[in-house]
Amino acid sequence: MAAKKVGALIKEARTAAGLSQEALAKKIKGLSASDISKAERGEKELTQEALKAIAKATGVTQKSLLDAAKGGSSSAKTSSSSKKTDSVKLTSAEKTMLEAYRKADADTQKAALKLLKGEKGLASDLLGSILNSAIDMLGNLNKQ
Repeated sequence: MAAKKVGALIKEARTAAGLSQEALAKKIKGLSASDISKAERGEKELTQEALKAIAKATGVTQKSLLDAAKGGSSSAKTSSSSKKTDSVKLTSAEKTMLEAYRKADADTQKAALKLLKGEKGLASDLLGSILNSAIDMLGNLNKQ
């Protein structure tokens, strides 16, 4: 029972972080995408070290995964630091972008990241010009 609970939490954390099983496995030394898949289905129990690494890679608290492995907690909690320097205040536009990014499929997310990183391509050039026009319009509205 605990393995299935942990598996569900791993999958929840992984998908919330926008990672594929393969991408998560690349971040965790000694785990393959197959291992991640088996763990998510409750067919493989992971070591505490692996659970800690998964928590770090996905942004959930280590405690939530470790407690679930012991038969405790039932939901992955996002990691939060008590340091004020770690918190980031988002503007309304940034919140909107983040919400849209999280709702987008993997291909759209990749295209958005390429655009924001300034990587060139026909789609990114088109989106870049649209984005620049929108920024200009917002700037003009703010001046009024």
